[in-house]
Amino acid sequence: MSQTFAGRRVLIVEDESLVAMLLETILEDMGCLAVGPAATVDEGLRMAADETVDAALLDVNVAGRQVFPVAQALKDRGVPFIFSTGYGEGGLPDEWRGQPTLQKPFTEAAVRDALMTAMGLADV
Repeated sequence: MSQTFAGRRVLIVEDESLVAMLLETILEDMGCLAVGPAATVDEGLRMAADETVDAALLDVNVAGRQVFPVAQALKDRGVPFIFSTGYGEGGLPDEWRGQPTLQKPFTEAAVRDALMTAMGLADV
C-alpha cells in the first residue's frame, strides 16, 4: 500500500494542531510527504499556488473561515482534494457536494480510501 502513495505530496490545511499532527503521521505512514500544515486560509492559498502537490486534505472551517477559496485554487490547477468536516458531505454547500469528504473523527483507513478515490488510485 505504501508504494501506491510513495513520494506523493499532500497539502494539509487544518487549524487544529492535534488533527494536523495526526494527518501528518497518517500520511507519513502511507509513504506520502506532508506539505504544510497550513493553519489559515491565506496560508493554504499561498501553498496551493506555490507548492507542488499531488492532493490536499482541507478542513472546511479553518480558523473561522471556510476553505473553499483554497479548494477552488486547487481545482483550477487540477489538484484533487478531500474536505474534512465534522458535518460530513451534508455540511457542504451544493456546489462542493460530490467531492470526497472525510467526516471527523476519521481513521487512517478512511484517509487512505479517500485519497485513493480522489487521486484515481482506487483500481491500482
